[in-house]
Amino acid sequence: MEIKILGSGCPNCIRLEKTVVEALKGLGKEEKVEKVTDYVDIVSYGVMSTPALVIDGKVIFSGQVPSLQKITEYLK
Repeated sequence: MEIKILGSGCPNCIRLEKTVVEALKGLGKEEKVEKVTDYVDIVSYGVMSTPALVIDGKVIFSGQVPSLQKITEYLK
């Protein structure tokens, strides 16, 4: 599974990364989480508001930080 967090490094981006890592641990998965901070790369995904979560090349959501429960569901 390829997981990417798209964002500039703002507080919400950091919060999303921590929540994704926590969800992965809860699922017993040890996936690498890549941070994408380059604006051109972020826009190439069609994302206009960050943070965004990309799983296996598909944008799951952007512009928000869902709950741990929702992120866990996305990662199952």
